[in-house]
Amino acid sequence: MNLTVQPADLSANAPHDADHPASAAPRWVKPYGDTLDDGRVQLSFTLPVALDDVAKEGARRLALAMGLEEPSVAHAEDIGQGFSFFVVYGQCAHRIDLSTVQVARPEFEVLPKERIDAMIAERMGRKLVVIGACIETDAHTVGIDAIMNMKGYNGHKGLESYHQIRAINLGAQVDSEVLVARAIEEHADVILVSQVVTQKNIHLDNLTRLADILEAEGLRDKVILVVGGPRISHELAKELGYDAGFGPGSYAEDVASFAIHEWMQRHTA
Repeated sequence: MNLTVQPADLSANAPHDADHPASAAPRWVKPYGDTLDDGRVQLSFTLPVALDDVAKEGARRLALAMGLEEPSVAHAEDIGQGFSFFVVYGQCAHRIDLSTVQVARPEFEVLPKERIDAMIAERMGRKLVVIGACIETDAHTVGIDAIMNMKGYNGHKGLESYHQIRAINLGAQVDSEVLVARAIEEHADVILVSQVVTQKNIHLDNLTRLADILEAEGLRDKVILVVGGPRISHELAKELGYDAGFGPGSYAEDVASFAIHEWMQRHTA
């Protein structure tokens, strides 16, 4: 599948001049607080210590070690059991040239719901079957429900509301083997998985396991495999063997548009 690549560089202090590629005009940016390019930022963190003056000064010095200039503790709170929460305000000296940043995205047109339904009816002659779940130990269904359920999220209707999509939401803590077996039973065109829990990179293990099971069953090339979640990017999804990845701010029409686009690419003679 083709990727749309948008230029940009992540080096914090990259030079303005000839060291820059000539292909794009530099777009230097710094954090904005009160005035343009003042570099003012706010960050929050928790320290495993009870709140006192030493803890506050420790939080300030930690911000200094992170590279913030003139940091100050704007808020400090004892959250119990030997832990303290801090909000620190400071100045970031770094800037970034957006003209050199590269972001991989799936290449497809996001279509309105009515057009997606019409395209599925015309090109497939049947309903597109999408089966979704939060796999393994992940019990957080907010993301999968926002995409799958009838009401959707933020004014964007979910896949259940599409006339030409059969959306099957298996919910949370679904074993990968169970998901694959149900996908076979339902003759699924698309498997959509959500991963919210990411502690110790458990989501990477879960997603890899599902992809491996599909490969072992000889099904990987027969389904469109999509993953979504707060720490999911398209680039990560591709690295894990998925067809597409959707992060925060994605809606049902994004997933549905990609699904029918990918299905048509695979079935074009």
